[in-house]
Amino acid sequence: MARRRGRRRRRLTVGADRGYDAKEFVAGLRALGATPHVARKKRGSALDGRTTRHAGYAISQRRRKLVEEPYGWMKTVGGLAKLRHRGKAKASAVFTFACAAYNLVRLRSLLAEPALT
Repeated sequence: MARRRGRRRRRLTVGADRGYDAKEFVAGLRALGATPHVARKKRGSALDGRTTRHAGYAISQRRRKLVEEPYGWMKTVGGLAKLRHRGKAKASAVFTFACAAYNLVRLRSLLAEPALT
């Protein structure tokens, strides 16, 4: 984080799962001059209003969901929840196939013509 901080002029933000909502992690990020965009726990969160009151935090959480949707689809529909193949080459092929299938599913909705009103 310290190396990345030196290259940027704007404030660095770090996104992470709910498991990283810990006092030590959040304090460490703030000490490095980074803003923690960590998914907030319902109770006992280390995040306070300094982070969560800004619109950027809400946008970051929505973007996180968009990034994680394909992985959730690949685990449930694409068969990646329990990989049945051994070896890097086979596992890579199954992952590539699942990614291609997801792209085809997305393509269907992206190419759909809008309804005429």
